[in-house]
Amino acid sequence: MGKLAGKTAIITGATRGIGRAVAELFAREDANVLANGRSNRGAEVVETINQNGGKATFVQGDVSTKQTNEKLVKTAIDTYGGLDIVVPNAGMLGLGSVTDVDAGTWHQTIDTNLNGVFYLLRSAIPKLQKNENGGAIVVTGSIAAHKGFPNHAAYCASKGAVEALVRQVAVDYGPRIRINLIQPGPVNTELYNDSAVVFPNPDTVLDEVPDSLPMKRIGSPEEIAQTVLFLASDRSAWITGSIITIDGGASAAG
Repeated sequence: MGKLAGKTAIITGATRGIGRAVAELFAREDANVLANGRSNRGAEVVETINQNGGKATFVQGDVSTKQTNEKLVKTAIDTYGGLDIVVPNAGMLGLGSVTDVDAGTWHQTIDTNLNGVFYLLRSAIPKLQKNENGGAIVVTGSIAAHKGFPNHAAYCASKGAVEALVRQVAVDYGPRIRINLIQPGPVNTELYNDSAVVFPNPDTVLDEVPDSLPMKRIGSPEEIAQTVLFLASDRSAWITGSIITIDGGASAAG
């Protein structure tokens, strides 16, 4: 029996990268997975999970809207009979400095990275509170909450706000609800590779990152997923409001 047997989890941004790794790991640990993404690639993720003996359903939609998040919660309950774990993971970069990023990109980034978390928690928390053992929330943040990166104004601002929101939710909804934040550093995802274009040295910056880290390599989505699993499971029953940095030592190195 898996670590999440009998539990139902919503995972946003589950079509690629960290979100997909979390969805696949949760399914292997016997969770019912409600996967979300903006593209129809989620159908492939769900098909892979189900073919491997897991249980998964895909709901396509943009988490920056209240309606999508309400639909996710309703579908999870209608399909699996309850909701136990929520992983707001969807995100976008919104590249550009304060004077370069256009207003539409700024608002879209805040809507996705911050408001998308707010809308999902607003819909999910009342359901989680009704569970005998409450519920667990694991939010995907970034070391960009406390570390500046060239031309990442909207991204850094949104991730800093998410960190503050997670702490506040822990205060307002404990002990029924546990919520924690992971802050990945450089991880081998499409989002990470897309970020290179706005650095002063876009052709070489990603090649230079591993040597700058104490661990001398970037992380994998599967490694991040293992920490999400721990925080979502009963093994972390006395952890809430915590910020877990997973960055190969990037923050320690400055």
